[in-house]
Amino acid sequence: MKMERSRVAGEAPTRTRILLASLSAMVAETVTFPIDLTKTRMQLHGSHRIGAIGVVSEIGRQEGMMGFYKGLSPAIIRHLFYTPIRIIGYENLKGFIVRSEGNNSESLSLATKALVGGISGVMAQVVASPADLVKVRMQADGRLVSQGLKPRYSGPIEAFTKILQAEGVKGLWKGVLPNIQRAFLVNMGELACYDHAKHFVIEKKISGDNIYAHTLASIMSGLASTTLSCPADVVKTRMMNQGEKAVYRNSYECLVKTVRFEGIRALWKGFFPTWARLGPWQFVFWVSYEKFRQLAGLSSF
Repeated sequence: MKMERSRVAGEAPTRTRILLASLSAMVAETVTFPIDLTKTRMQLHGSHRIGAIGVVSEIGRQEGMMGFYKGLSPAIIRHLFYTPIRIIGYENLKGFIVRSEGNNSESLSLATKALVGGISGVMAQVVASPADLVKVRMQADGRLVSQGLKPRYSGPIEAFTKILQAEGVKGLWKGVLPNIQRAFLVNMGELACYDHAKHFVIEKKISGDNIYAHTLASIMSGLASTTLSCPADVVKTRMMNQGEKAVYRNSYECLVKTVRFEGIRALWKGFFPTWARLGPWQFVFWVSYEKFRQLAGLSSF
């Protein structure tokens, strides 16, 4: 029975895994989106120091409960592309290396898994970058509303259209370089660490292949990906929020100016909200994804 289960899992059609990854990502994004919004607003506050509690209070007081979901629709659209590409890409690339070397997947080093995870993240982010841009712009719009100003966009479709008209096709990929840098670091930390940590927990008999192993692995991968990606995330957010009048010419200038005027600690601005989001996001995603795979008769990730 176990051999049959493995055989079926190994022959799982790509479209099934894409569907399961997309569904799990939608659940995780909806649950954790208010934390992501808080992190983005903190990063956009610049030299004005304000903590996570202050940002949450400001949003709740000035925009109401719905303000915490400003930009949710483009975020979900982004994940319909981003998450399946990186998850399925990681599995397929890892499988290709395993077949080429004639080894089993557990024999791959952490460094190899990290490289595969990073490459998968880059491919996914290049495709999903326009949706990510719209999400960041709409999240930033909430601050305009709180100041009594008119928001730039009424919805994701209008945002996409206005950006295309004002900034051209290239404008949709504004900030793509810091975006893919962040994606490489996030997925290097998340995918490789989750994969490696889960198998370590199971191999050392700390837990079976169940929710406990998935929770431990997601916590460890969340810490790793946040530490690696936070500086690139700050740069990405500031680059993507620029309109036609650019403050920074490129991501390097943004990095230098941020450190010069705000100090090195500014690169980890929003660290705890980022980790507070990545931890729950990864927990919800991985537990959901592993459960959906099990229900579909597939092997675990």
